[in-house]
Amino acid sequence: MKTVVITGASRGIGYATARKFLAEGWFVIGTSTTGNISITNENFLAIKADYLKSKTIKEAVTTIIKLGKNIDILVNNAAIGDDEIGDPLKIDLLRKTLEVNVVGTADFTNQLLPMLNSPSHIINISSMASSLTDPIENTWHIPAYKISKAALNMYTRTMGMQLKNKNIKVSSLDPAWVKTDMGGPDAPGEPEDAAGDIYNLAISNVETGQFWLKGKKRNW
Repeated sequence: MKTVVITGASRGIGYATARKFLAEGWFVIGTSTTGNISITNENFLAIKADYLKSKTIKEAVTTIIKLGKNIDILVNNAAIGDDEIGDPLKIDLLRKTLEVNVVGTADFTNQLLPMLNSPSHIINISSMASSLTDPIENTWHIPAYKISKAALNMYTRTMGMQLKNKNIKVSSLDPAWVKTDMGGPDAPGEPEDAAGDIYNLAISNVETGQFWLKGKKRNW
C-alpha cells in the first residue's frame, strides 16, 4: 500500500484530498494545527503540525518516522490567507503568512525528504493569485497571500532542480476557484474537484518543477 502525506487536511481541499486518496486505496497521513481530523478509517492517521510552532513540525516528522512507512506522495496544502481584499500590505501579517505558507512548508518538507521513496512526488498547492503574468488573477489585492504563493512557486522550481537527480518530482498546482473558507461560497468548483486534480497530478509522470492547472502547464 502506497503512502501519502497531506498537510492542512482538516477541511476544504486537504480534507477532500485525503478522502480521495483513501478511496483509491492509499494509506493517508493528514496533518492539522490541532491534530483533529474527522476521518475514521484504518488507513488514516491524523497528526498535529502547527507551522507557527517549529517544535510541532519536528514532532510530526518524528511520528511519521516511527510509523516506518516511506512516503510516495507529499501534498503541501497547509496555508493561511488572512488578507481582506483591498487591504494594504501589513508587515506582521506578511511575516505570519510567509512563516506558514513558505517557511513551515519548506521545514516540514526538508525534514521528510529522507522518508521519500524514489520515485516520489511533492505537490505544493499554490493559487491563481500567485500568477506574475495573468492580469485577471492579479486584480485580487490580497498582498500577503499573493506574495507567499509566488514564493511557494519559486520553492517548487528550486526543489525541482535540487531533487531531480534523486527521482523526486516537485510540482505546483493551482486548484482553481473552489468553495472553501478562503474561496468563499460563490466559487464555481468544489473541493472534490481540486482533490481529483491533485490525485491525477500526483500519479502522473510529468515534468518536474512546473505549475499545473487542470492537467495543463500554467503561466507562472
